[in-house]
This record gives sequence, structure tokens and C-alpha cells, in this order.
Amino acid sequence: MGLEGRPKLFEVRVVDIDLHRNLIIMNTSDARELGVVANNVVLVTLGDKSAYATVVTSETITQPGVVALSKQTASALGVSEGDKVGVKPVGLPASFNALKKRLHGGRLSEGEMKSIIRDVVDGVYGEAEIAAFLVSQLYSELGEEELSYLIKAMVETGSRVTFEETVYDVHSIGGVPGNSKVALLTVPIVAASGLLIPKTSSRAITSPAGTADTMEVLARVDLTMDEIVEIARRVKGVLAWGGKLNLAPADDIFVNIERRLSIDPDQQMVASILSKKIAMGVERLVIDMPVGRGAKVKDASTADKLAGLFIRQAGLLGLSIKVALTYGGQPIGTTAGPALEAREALEALIERKGSRSLIDKAVLLAGLVLELSGRAQPGQGEDIAREVFLSGKAYEKFKQIVEAQGGNPNVKPDDIQVGSHTFTLSSPLEGAVTHIDNAAVSLIARACGAPYDKGAGVRLHAKVGYRVNKGDPLITLYSSSASRLETAVRLLRDLNPVVVEGMLLKTLP
Repeated sequence: MGLEGRPKLFEVRVVDIDLHRNLIIMNTSDARELGVVANNVVLVTLGDKSAYATVVTSETITQPGVVALSKQTASALGVSEGDKVGVKPVGLPASFNALKKRLHGGRLSEGEMKSIIRDVVDGVYGEAEIAAFLVSQLYSELGEEELSYLIKAMVETGSRVTFEETVYDVHSIGGVPGNSKVALLTVPIVAASGLLIPKTSSRAITSPAGTADTMEVLARVDLTMDEIVEIARRVKGVLAWGGKLNLAPADDIFVNIERRLSIDPDQQMVASILSKKIAMGVERLVIDMPVGRGAKVKDASTADKLAGLFIRQAGLLGLSIKVALTYGGQPIGTTAGPALEAREALEALIERKGSRSLIDKAVLLAGLVLELSGRAQPGQGEDIAREVFLSGKAYEKFKQIVEAQGGNPNVKPDDIQVGSHTFTLSSPLEGAVTHIDNAAVSLIARACGAPYDKGAGVRLHAKVGYRVNKGDPLITLYSSSASRLETAVRLLRDLNPVVVEGMLLKTLP
């Protein structure tokens, strides 16, 4: 990074804002004197500590000689109100030429990739440059070597965890509404079988809920690394959010941009998943890859290609891996949205029955983990996992996990609040459900407010193959906001996510 001149000293104010990046608010005259404008990056220093921050200018928020730092920036520097910090403009990052090379489709060396990721993590790059790096992958795929360089760089720029025993995990690439709740069954089945499964998950990117969003309805997910390690060692299982653990921190930065652009490039997705797992100490991993109309992966040939990418990269990184191609042609279970999914998962665990797509998928994935561990012979894992589920051991383990993460282990499904504003669409005719549009269900659930409104989402009263009568309920929308529900209802009518067909298609002439 090129630096010009000596830093200028400013008195500090700390402001209560957090936009997931370091910010510094400067008086316009001070910014002009330093030769910086809004969205430029400056180096802020206090003693031997330093942080890059994005400039915001104002003529009234701060006076000349005073800067306002976001809480994130102040925390990084250990700054208190009234301290003096140095502020210095910075030149082009050392990795800028490598970034331009990537944008033009050039192949990056390991050193070039590492320099880009380091500058991303250090806050040198703004949102525009990071978005450009991600979008470039949609039009110019990373080579296999480049991808391995990216994964290693993402791991090396963050923290790593080690356990005394083998660590297992299951991760879904997502893309199917209702999928987030599967882990709430799979993890306790695996943990109840005596295997260590400290699962860290991201929040939703394009879906109505991520596993962290759904588990957060029942217990804390913003655990510290020490808490995760302690809980995992004590009860074998954890369901936590990985966003504040400094595990592959570049990934959290990338996900924040991906979420806003509603993109998830395949190779970046592979890097995201494998870097987080390696940083968490995972040695044996099952990847769930839903395949079907409306899923991220639409067909078997695409699935085989992506599975091969996971398997080759895992081999390079020393991971034992199984990739499960699962049915993704319609939502998993009957709900989509954090609170609704938490209810459905809890009902299944307590009653040991429920939607076949939910239970069968959770048992299948847990069985594959048992086979990876050697606890089950190939082809026998699913039966053993189902027995653990049906015996009630999975529910008892889930209660232990919830309690260890600060939740109420005796919570019942009816205790979980869902959105108070609802709308139910009824079937216009007698017939059978022939199609449910995954993408439309996700869009409608998000229009209701999911995942940020925990009680928002949708409930499906009929799945593909179900017969319905005219007037039977097809789908119910939930929201905590009347205006959001109104918007979602309009979207529901436009997208028609649940298709019912009778015997008569049309008459001629």
C-alpha cells in the first residue's frame, strides 16, 4: 500500500453506527485539506494500531479537527472518546494490478490472490471493488489452481480452530426454501451418535432463512469461539453463526455483497464453504446439493460438474468428503421463514414424525456422516440415523444444544411466535398440485420480511402430488407488517407459486 506524507492528528468522537465496515466521518474542509473525498479509504492510526476506513464527509456532523469513527472502527483501534488519532490518505493498494488482471480474465498466481484477499480483509477495498471481484467470476471462472489459492488465502487471513478429536460437518449449498431447518435435525442425530459436529452457518443470502437465522429463534447463535469450543466438547453439537468468529473473514465480507446483489457464483460458493470448514477444523464433510427445477443446481450434469469441483478441491486440501445430490424440485417440508421453520423442526423432533421431505433428508445426511466416520457400513448409515431419530435421542440432544446456547430446552412449537398478519390463498379448482415454484416461494417469503422479520414466511398446505378440492388452502403468508404482507400478496398473485391442475386442460374450438 502506498502512503503519502505524515498522518494528521484529529480528536475522536465515536458514533453508534455499524454498516459492517470501518467508517470515518470527516469535516469537508479537513477532507479537502487531506486530498480525499467521500468513499476514499484512509489509514487511521493510534499508537501501534491501525485500521483502514472509508471516508464520509459532512459540514455539520463533525467540526474541523474532529473525526467521528463508527463503533467498528473505534473497536479495531481501541479508541475512546477524546483520543487523538492519525489520519493519512492512502494510494492504490499493492494488489490493485492483480485485481485488474482478474477483472480482465487473467489467471492469478498464489501471491496475487493472497494479496487481494488480504486487502479485502484489511478494509482497503470498498464495496465497488469487492463487487467487481465477485461479479467477474460470473463471466470468467477461476481456474482450479486459482480456486485453491483463493480457499487457502481465505483460511490464512483468519483464525483457525483445532479439536482433540475428528470434526464432522454437513453443509447444504442451499437454494431451496425450507432447507435451513434440516440441520436442526441432522446435527443432533450426529451428535447423539457420539460424533463431534460444531456446525457454523451463515445467514440467508438469497433464501428466506439460513440455518443461523432459524436456530436463532430458539437460542443464541452469536457465540464466541471459546463458547463454541466449550459447548462442542461438552455436548458434541453446536448450531452457531460464523459471522463474528474471524473464520475466513473475507467470506463474511463477500457474503454481505453477494446478498445485496442476489448472486452466489459457483466457485466463490465452493471457496466460501470449504474455507469456513477448514478454519473450523472440519476433517470429514458431507455436502448437500439440492438438484431440480427452481434450485441453484437445475440438472444432473450441472450437479456432477459442481460435485467434481468440491471433490477435487477437498482432495487438494486434505478433506474427506461426500457430496449428496438431493431432490430440490420443491421446498423442503411445509414452511419457509425462520420462526415457521423452527416450529416445524421442533415438532418433528418432539413427535418423531412430520414432513417426509424434511425427516428423510435429515436422516439421509446424518447417515452419510455416520458412514464417513466408520460408525456405519456403506449403505447402512441411513437406517442407524433413523433409529437415533425415532428413539428420541436426537430430541434429547437438541435440548442439550439449545440449553448450552442459552435457549429454553423445554420450548414448545406453540411458544414460537409467527407473524400476526396473514393471508391464505385457496385453490381455484379441484385437482392436484403439479408444481411449486421454489424461486417464487423464496421471493414471496422475503417480501413478507424474512429472514430479518423472524416471524415472516410462508406455509404450504399442499405439496406436489397432493389432491385438493376447490377452496382448500394452498399457501399462507405471514408477516409482522401489514404493508409488507400487502406487497407479498400482490407478488403471490403475480407469480402463482402453487400450480393446481384438473383433468381438463382446455377445450377446442
